[in-house]
Amino acid sequence: MIPVYQPYLTGQEKNYVNQCLDSTWISSKGEFISRFENEFAKYIGVKKATSVNNGTVAIHLALEALGLKVGDEVIVPALTYIASVNTIIQTGATPVYVDSLPGSWQVDPADIARKINERTRAVMVVHLYGLPCDMDPIVELCKKHNLLLIEDCAEAFGSFYKDQHVGTFGDIATFSFFGNKTITTGEGGMVVSNNSELIDRAFHLKNQGVSKEREYWHDIVAYNYRMTNICAAIGLAQLEKADEILYKKRQIASWYESGLAGLPVSFHSEMKNTRHSFWMCSIAVNNSGDRNPLREYLRQEGIETRPVFHLVNAMPHCHTSDIFPIAEAISASGINLPSYPALSENEVI
Repeated sequence: MIPVYQPYLTGQEKNYVNQCLDSTWISSKGEFISRFENEFAKYIGVKKATSVNNGTVAIHLALEALGLKVGDEVIVPALTYIASVNTIIQTGATPVYVDSLPGSWQVDPADIARKINERTRAVMVVHLYGLPCDMDPIVELCKKHNLLLIEDCAEAFGSFYKDQHVGTFGDIATFSFFGNKTITTGEGGMVVSNNSELIDRAFHLKNQGVSKEREYWHDIVAYNYRMTNICAAIGLAQLEKADEILYKKRQIASWYESGLAGLPVSFHSEMKNTRHSFWMCSIAVNNSGDRNPLREYLRQEGIETRPVFHLVNAMPHCHTSDIFPIAEAISASGINLPSYPALSENEVI
């Protein structure tokens, strides 16, 4: 079976993990944590970063650091992974869903504008499958209405909008390092911001609210969201190979785009002013009725695929009666294809 994804562990991962084992620093203290955080911040061009134990808690921590609460509304795409919305609900805030754009599959800025009201506190954008959202109009909307801007970059490490890495446009942003992400720590995530006070607050919250001045004194309700030194060691090794990984993934995308030309499908291509990281190489079949038969055929041929996410507002605990025709069409027709860095041209074609 050709899998949809597998990690690319060809660098210093084993060496760095063994250094953790030899030093006995295997939990949430050790040199690799700060090294990974600092190098990650430098790589994407942001002032501050703090690591966490997975991408979902990264979003929750970011929202808590911003102070979102009951009565606040957060605008979020209907077409996204469930973590984007679960974490909004966990803060007590209310998610307000918006539609997508047909070409990019990203959130529609015009629909964001339509959903803003006096209860709106924040906008969360999700750079879905590694293609950046159209950030200029979204940033302008947030400035105009004095709204917080959160970037969910779980799938978008290595993605750029107008030569600026995603995660650097808003008040705060999050990344995921799950095993199928472009760079991985096994499980892990990162919260980043150019606002040092926000990252200090996030650090306080992720460390059980422990006081800086008084040992074992905890002054707020908080969490244990810390990354381990072992995970950070893997992450640092992955970051050292990031350019190679991203190059290979773009190469795979070019093979797909060329090989699929002329077929009744559309490829999730790079758009103007963007650099797609191709976390997933994705297609949409012209006729949604062909999606499941095509996936079954590929499965029988030993090729794993994934369907594009269901709309979040269709889930029982997030349900609304709103209709999002573009997002629904993408969800019904989209397929994620194998896109791991070790994939060969022969396997793609």
